[in-house]
Amino acid sequence: MFIHIRPDETKTLRRIPRALLFPAPGLPRGHVLMGYDDQGKCPMLIHEQCSIYEDRPQTCRDYDCRIFAATGIDVDAQTQAEIAQRVKEWTFTYLSEESRYERTAVKAAAAFLQDNRDLFPQGILPGYPVQLAALTVRIYTLFLGGQVNENAPPRTDAAIAEAILTRMRELPNRQSDELT
Repeated sequence: MFIHIRPDETKTLRRIPRALLFPAPGLPRGHVLMGYDDQGKCPMLIHEQCSIYEDRPQTCRDYDCRIFAATGIDVDAQTQAEIAQRVKEWTFTYLSEESRYERTAVKAAAAFLQDNRDLFPQGILPGYPVQLAALTVRIYTLFLGGQVNENAPPRTDAAIAEAILTRMRELPNRQSDELT
């Protein structure tokens, strides 16, 4: 995976050799990406540990592979075999029926997004699994009602998609906020 680094991440940028960075396509000047080494790993990993952990990019700070296990969204097992294996190992316990119900809503939201891409304007839903999983966590509360609750009146898929689009407009989106 390429790691996005914003221009305001000055400590991070000082720690990474410039030769490892290149301009991020489609983003404003100063946004860069760090690639991976010839084995597909982060070049800042030394002996399987982050050599710049205290100054690691925000992207790395935000990334948590448990999001795939929680949402049921798959990673590419060929290009991210290690992450896919870790995801399979995660299990969840629930302190209450409410937390179990919320997990059901998260999985329902993820399934809806994956199964109903055609209900959304082209390009509006994220293309990468991690972004789709993050969106799922942002909108899952919409599925605490009629979609998951058997006692609530059924909603059409089009109405659910419209509610998701409305939620996407209402919730702050860090990446789009940074670019405007």
